[in-house]
Amino acid sequence: MASRWNLDGTYFEACNCEAACPCVFTSPPTEGECTAVVGWHINKGSFGDVKLDGLNLVLAVHAPGHMLQVKWKAALYLDERATQVQKDALVQIFSGQAGGHPAALATFVGEILGVQSVAIDYSAEGKQRSLRIPNLAEVEIEALAGQGGAEVTVSNHPVCVAPGYSAVVAKSKRLSYHDHGFQLEVSGKNGYYSPFSYQGP
Repeated sequence: MASRWNLDGTYFEACNCEAACPCVFTSPPTEGECTAVVGWHINKGSFGDVKLDGLNLVLAVHAPGHMLQVKWKAALYLDERATQVQKDALVQIFSGQAGGHPAALATFVGEILGVQSVAIDYSAEGKQRSLRIPNLAEVEIEALAGQGGAEVTVSNHPVCVAPGYSAVVAKSKRLSYHDHGFQLEVSGKNGYYSPFSYQGP
């Protein structure tokens, strides 16, 4: 019998598309392909009896075309502070084996490039989000200023990391990713962020 699980926290993503990334509306990426780095911070979570509070996770994905028409390559990065039992739980959840929304996302992935334990520095303050994996990735985004300085949000978009929440549209100050043969250095491109809430059976 599958373990019951739930995760709540914050997430953000940045990619090489112009803001706002059209992939979430099932349109082609603005650059013909999309490379994205997605980070999660778990405020509170558990997998069966295994507590997952305070852990971070990063997923790098590459879609060599329309995201709904091609299979993605993906690399998963686990918080090095996690115990082996916690890492096993995170892999089961984010590989889609444990059901829930991550299982829906996993159907888009055609190849797993690797799973690594790394130091992940994740920050969510005000209208800024950032993460850093030494020698691999640095991402920093800031919310786009809307009317009267209010946040610009996208709701009910069909391709989403965090269903049930409006995504705040942001732009990257920096998106740097160097691993598995990818050499990405861009700024002023798309970002989204919001809370997230996932649960399994």
